[in-house]
Amino acid sequence: MEKRIPTNIITGFLGVGKTTTILNLLKNKPDNEKWGVLVNEFGEIGIDGAILTEQGAQIKEVPGGCMCCTAGVPMSVGINALLRTKPDRLLIEPTGLGHPKKVVATLISPQYEKYVDLKATIALVDPRNLSNTKYTENQNFNDQLDTADVVIGSKVDQCTVADIDAFNDWITDQAPAKTFSKLIKHGELPLEVLDNVRLHGSASSQIEDHHHEHAEMEPQFQLPPGQTYIRKENSGQGYKSCGWLFGPEVEFNFDDLFSMLSDLTAERVKGVINTDQGCFTFNKANGVLSVNNLSLQGFESRLEVIDSQLLPWDQLEKVLIKLADIE
Repeated sequence: MEKRIPTNIITGFLGVGKTTTILNLLKNKPDNEKWGVLVNEFGEIGIDGAILTEQGAQIKEVPGGCMCCTAGVPMSVGINALLRTKPDRLLIEPTGLGHPKKVVATLISPQYEKYVDLKATIALVDPRNLSNTKYTENQNFNDQLDTADVVIGSKVDQCTVADIDAFNDWITDQAPAKTFSKLIKHGELPLEVLDNVRLHGSASSQIEDHHHEHAEMEPQFQLPPGQTYIRKENSGQGYKSCGWLFGPEVEFNFDDLFSMLSDLTAERVKGVINTDQGCFTFNKANGVLSVNNLSLQGFESRLEVIDSQLLPWDQLEKVLIKLADIE
């Protein structure tokens, strides 16, 4: 390769708006540049890749919990495929339950030092979570913030003055200091932040090997021939997920689906779903369900539900089958 590719890790816990932020970055990137995005999700279905594909970037997915497992092979396969397309910039979105230090260590290893110019690691945090022990006592939550060179307070439009004060106090107390911090809404991260430098040595320390249960890592979860839908589960780090993939011929009733997802008591819900009113993304975090229209056609519907408790997946599946009118 003629030059090292500027690369950023964009990390953050479940529901902080990583995908929304990357979508905004892709919408505002220079027209003459080609960007690559490596997406990792805790679930097995691969929702984010479907959402980001609309923006024309080169997308590679690593489903199944943690891209740095199995000696980093799934991550390396995805990075290598993207580097072969000679992108002008590479963005890496680890799962909200991922291990950012291990990802950083891989990117600055001899394997990639000639090809990847690792810039600042950017962590998104919902300021409301800084006052909640459910998050502040979670090791991954703290690892993500500790690893970051840049910390962005997201969803500021949903925060109180006390939430913003908590964010500012946290930033002030950091040692070494972060290179940059900012409060944003709707994922509106300025492009120039991507060129902030990495704090050498602060994020690349090794961490203990971790082990968690997940299915084999596939480059893309596929619906077997002859099947209308399939379900896959994953667990690890205190969380459970269940995902469904439905064939492109399956169409859900929008109103009934919206009502069901609104009532669903899960910590995180993401989906790209064909309905009788078109294709939509469904995104639920902090109890709020947001919906956006997509121009995708002929695409399999995907739904992922994540919670710290084991939910009644069989019962939920029966509801989905009824809403899709599958016999």
